[in-house]
Amino acid sequence: MLYTKRNSSGEIVMLSKDPTPECSETVAPDSPEVLAFLADQPGSSAHFIASDLAFVRVVEDILEVLLEKGIITFTDLPEAAQAKVMERKSLRVKNNVDLFGGDSDTI
Repeated sequence: MLYTKRNSSGEIVMLSKDPTPECSETVAPDSPEVLAFLADQPGSSAHFIASDLAFVRVVEDILEVLLEKGIITFTDLPEAAQAKVMERKSLRVKNNVDLFGGDSDTI
């Protein structure tokens, strides 16, 4: 989860990994708003960062398919990875995001 500061138009103007007095609203790291904000940042690494965040979603979806098909089991993952998977799964449920889609209306 990331924390944002928005301007009067509701556009993201600042991101933080931790809550701050300026950045208190939460947003998913792979949300279109975050990706757009990062892509608009000066410097060549912004696009790379946005690409990484989008790719994380691809890896999550692949992992979910492997688990569902029984190719790997959850306990095959290191404990740290298990904790991260559970955190992301919880965030997806909280934000009503499903596998292979951006929201509950997409399949």
